[in-house]
Amino acid sequence: MSVEVGQAAPDFTLPGISGDVRRDYTLSEFRGQKVVLAFYPGDFTPGCTKQLCQYRDQFEEFQGVNAVLLGISPQDVDSHEKWIAAKQFPFPLLADTDKKVIVEYGVKGFGPIAVKRSTFVIDAEGILRHQRVASIGMTWDKPGELAKIVSGI
Repeated sequence: MSVEVGQAAPDFTLPGISGDVRRDYTLSEFRGQKVVLAFYPGDFTPGCTKQLCQYRDQFEEFQGVNAVLLGISPQDVDSHEKWIAAKQFPFPLLADTDKKVIVEYGVKGFGPIAVKRSTFVIDAEGILRHQRVASIGMTWDKPGELAKIVSGI
């Protein structure tokens, strides 16, 4: 299953962490705001570290267009907590350990990685306006590119 641009983004609730605060995050709680979902394969891996550190270092791009950024991977909240402490990410990381949301968004990978590096932009009404599912694991939408997409919706 996957979602298509122009369709309602599937709602979900996942455990997550921002800073040192653990809580459940539900996509619909951000209704009225633009949301960027960044699916990534794994905490502490070289490619994901490069991607999420780029999002951290250019976080003002997301703030400048009033976008909420949520990172999603199959690691648990304990792993996310350690990674946030090490890298100081200013956005929440959500744990999809059973890969239900990963499957629902059509980004399930193969083998031990189990998720394709992907970004989704959702408008304030909850409609998917952009998606990029990487066919090669080391590509992703850059913060400036995502900010331009968000500002156009």
